[in-house]
Amino acid sequence: MQEVSAAKLKSLILARQELAILDVREEGIYFDSHLLWASNIPLSQLELEVDALLPRRTVPIVVYDSGPAGQELAARRAKKRLEELGYSDVSTLIGGTAGWKDAGFELFSGLNVPSKTFGEYLLQQRKPPEILANDLYDRLQRQDNLVVLDSRPMDEYHAMSIPTAVDVPGAELVYRVFEIAPDPKTDVVVNCAGRTRSIVGAMSLINAEISNRVMLLKVGTLGGHLAGVKWAHSQTRVAPTPSPDSYEKASVAAARVARRFDVKTVDRETLEEWQRDESHTLYVFDVRTPEEFENKHLPGSHHVPGGQLVQTTDEFVAVQNARIVLVDDRRVRAIMTASWLLQMGHRHVYVLEEPFEGVDLASGTE
Repeated sequence: MQEVSAAKLKSLILARQELAILDVREEGIYFDSHLLWASNIPLSQLELEVDALLPRRTVPIVVYDSGPAGQELAARRAKKRLEELGYSDVSTLIGGTAGWKDAGFELFSGLNVPSKTFGEYLLQQRKPPEILANDLYDRLQRQDNLVVLDSRPMDEYHAMSIPTAVDVPGAELVYRVFEIAPDPKTDVVVNCAGRTRSIVGAMSLINAEISNRVMLLKVGTLGGHLAGVKWAHSQTRVAPTPSPDSYEKASVAAARVARRFDVKTVDRETLEEWQRDESHTLYVFDVRTPEEFENKHLPGSHHVPGGQLVQTTDEFVAVQNARIVLVDDRRVRAIMTASWLLQMGHRHVYVLEEPFEGVDLASGTE
């Protein structure tokens, strides 16, 4: 195919085969209006980002811009450049976003829309307990028996966070909560800047069936700030490495989640077969902390903390229905990440068994 209509692209999406949809406009334009399952790779960044996002050169790719029909200049340039880079199945969307809208199909605004939409779905369907910022502040002042777990990366936590909060990015929550809150009577509050990551984080702990009462901070630190609550700045408090007893509890909790959501594992022999398979796209993500990855990691794996992979999936997985293998020598974080990706509709997600056993490991940030 060289060009596809909006109707044809819709049928390709519904076929649930491997497909990459690329919006090649700059992020600000993409933010205003884009297709739901598109990944944004601006034409200006194409050569820098395409290898990691599109590891298989024969994957079907549809690129688009704003259109209208006959004026898809950026998309055509992207198609030409991708073909020069060795991609063999590249088409443009006739009319771009204008053609998609004219066909009666929906356009979306914002970033990471699939992940955020999933978070809102969780909130409506599962209704995790919430606490208002002012109520949390009052409880902190009273020194109630509670802990606050900030589910964001350290840079965001460091900029503005709740007094006493501990930085525990998304996938680390179940892994580390038993070390932070060993008393089952301690209330656990999960927060982020807004609410998507706190929804998913709180539901991770609830799905793991920890004994503690779990709540999420309604509208996050930004909402509390706008309401006049005074938060802290420049905090550096991080969650400790689990003790053997805490790790055992985390492993048992993660095993419950794995059974509930049918999280599958894959052995090294199968992974190596998949790495040689040129008919399917394969992503291998190490979902541990940056420090752990830098110390040692599986050659060929890419580092994406599990919470960020769930929150910003479209930034790392551009090929729908691809195989995704998650690496974590402690398993807990990979299981929790896999459970969410499966619930989000990614069907081919696996946890690598014994990822570091009998392998020459790499070190560094790449």
